[in-house]
Amino acid sequence: MNLFESMGLRSEILEAIQEIGFEKPTPIQEKTVPFLLESDQDMVALAQTGTGKTAAFGLPIIQQIDHTVNSPQALILSPTRELALQIAADLNQFSKNLSKLNVAVLYGGSDIRKQIKDLEKGAQVVVGTPGRTFDLIRRKKLKVQGIKWLVLDEADEMLSMGFKDDLDGILEDTPKEKQTLLFSATMPKEIVTIANKYMTDPHEISVGKKNIGADNVEHHYYLVHAKDRYVALKRIADINPNIYGIIFCRTRAETKDVADKLMKDGYNADALHGDLSQAQRDHVMSRFRTGHLQMLVATDVAARGLDVNDLTHVINYNLPDDPEVYIHRSGRTGRAGKRGISITLIHMREKGKLKDVERKIGKQFAKVAVPSGKEICEKQLFNLIDKMEKVEVNNEQIEPFLPVIYKKLAWLDREELIKHFVSVEFNRFLQYYENAEDINVDETFERESQRGERSNKRGREDRMRGDRGRGRGGNYNYSRFFFSLGKKNGVSKRTIIDLINQNMPGKSVEIGSIEVLKGFSFFEVDQRYEKELTKAFKNARYKGQRVGIELANKKK
Repeated sequence: MNLFESMGLRSEILEAIQEIGFEKPTPIQEKTVPFLLESDQDMVALAQTGTGKTAAFGLPIIQQIDHTVNSPQALILSPTRELALQIAADLNQFSKNLSKLNVAVLYGGSDIRKQIKDLEKGAQVVVGTPGRTFDLIRRKKLKVQGIKWLVLDEADEMLSMGFKDDLDGILEDTPKEKQTLLFSATMPKEIVTIANKYMTDPHEISVGKKNIGADNVEHHYYLVHAKDRYVALKRIADINPNIYGIIFCRTRAETKDVADKLMKDGYNADALHGDLSQAQRDHVMSRFRTGHLQMLVATDVAARGLDVNDLTHVINYNLPDDPEVYIHRSGRTGRAGKRGISITLIHMREKGKLKDVERKIGKQFAKVAVPSGKEICEKQLFNLIDKMEKVEVNNEQIEPFLPVIYKKLAWLDREELIKHFVSVEFNRFLQYYENAEDINVDETFERESQRGERSNKRGREDRMRGDRGRGRGGNYNYSRFFFSLGKKNGVSKRTIIDLINQNMPGKSVEIGSIEVLKGFSFFEVDQRYEKELTKAFKNARYKGQRVGIELANKKK
C-alpha cells in the first residue's frame, strides 16, 4: 500500500497528488498529515525549506474543509507574495478533484479591490502576506473570527522581515478555539515567544535538530583574498559547467555589480534586488524557475519566496553576519530529496565567523582549493565532448546541407576535424586560463604576515601616544604638517598613519602627535623626512579625493 493511502486521505486527493508525481511522503509529511487528520491540537513543526511543508498542512486541511460554507475556514500566512501564490497554486492542484475549493490570495503591490472581490466570492481558504492580510482585517473585508485553522508558514522569515506587529494584530483577532500550526526552519526566541503566547500545549514535530543545516547539503569554503572574490566565483562557475544556483550578496549594489560582470563575461546570469519593479522581478524569477538562467545573483530579501527544487549550488559571495541567515541560504539547495552544495567565499579574517556558523548548523565546512586553469580547461573539454556525443541529430533537416559541408571539410582528416570542432568552443577557455594565477591563500604565510602587522601596529600606536623614538632608543625632532581633510571627510588618526605608510613605502618614518579636526588635521613626522614627505604627498589621494599637506611649523 502507498504510504499516502495509509494516511487516510480521500481517493480524490490521492488521485490528484499521484498525477502531480507524489510517490512517497517526505519526512515532514509523514509525521504531520496523520496527526492533523486525527487531532485538533496546536502544532509546531521544525523543517527546512523545500521539505514539502505545503502538502504537510495543505492535504489534511483541504480534506476537512466544509465546502458548503462560503466563508474563511483556514488562514495561511507566508512571508512573501511569491510563496503565497505558490501555496495557493498547490492547494488548487491538491483539491482539483473535490468540490470547488475557493482560495483567495492576499499580498501587497497589487490591486486590493480584486482581492476584496475574491473574498466576497466566498473564499474558504485565505493565503496571504501579514501586511496585506492585517490591512484587510482592519478594513473589515476579511473576517477571521470563524477560522478553524491558522498556519504560520516560514514563521522565522516573517519575523526577520519585520512582520511581528502585523502577526500580533492578526493572531489577536482570531478565535481561541482554532488549531494553530507553526512551521519554521529555525527557532529564534521570537518564535518561542509567539508559540507561548498564542498556542496551547503545542505538539512538536521535527525532521531535524533545531537551527541546523539540512542533511543532504555539503558545506564548502574557499579561502581567497577579498580582491579575488569575483575571480574565484568565475572559476567555481567554470569548474561546474552545469551549475544552477543562487549567488547571495550582501547589498543590492554588490548584487548589481557581480551580475553585470557575469553577464559581461558571457555567463547566463541575472540579478534580483530591491530596485527592480514587480514586473521586472517576476520576469527574472520566471526565467530562473524555468531554467533559462543558470545563475541568479540576489540579496537575501529579494530571494525570499523564490521556490526552486533543483538548485545544484548556493554560493555565499559574502558570509552573512547572522548564522541563521546562512541556514536559510543553504537550505535552498538539496531540496526534494536531492543533494546540493553550499559554497562560501571567505578571507583570513572571516575564519572565526565561519567557526560560529559551523557551531550553529552542527556541521563542519570542507576547505576546497580554488581550481587551477588546467583543471577548469580539462573539465570544460570533457563537458564539451559529452554534449557533442549526446546531441540529437535531425537527419532530415541537415541532409540537404551535407554535400556542401562534406566538400568544405574534405581537406581535413578525422583527427584534424575533431580538433577544429572542439576548438570552436574550447579556445576561449584555453586563452583565458593560459597564465592563470593560483589565487588560493597560503594560511601559514598569512598568519605570519598578520603577526608582523600586529607588531607594526603596536609600534605605530606607541608613536601616536607620543612615545617618540623611545622604542628604538633615540630622540627625534618633529616637523608639523597641515592636512587638508578632517572628520567630515571620514578621516581618522589611522587614516593619516596609513596614508604616510602607503606614500612612503619602505621608509620607517617616525610619527608624532596627530590631531584630527572637523575640516582639516595636523600631524607630526620625523624632521629628517620633511622634504621627502612633501614630495610623496604631491599626488596623494584619499577615496578618490586629492589631499594636500603644508608645513605648519617645526617643534624641537
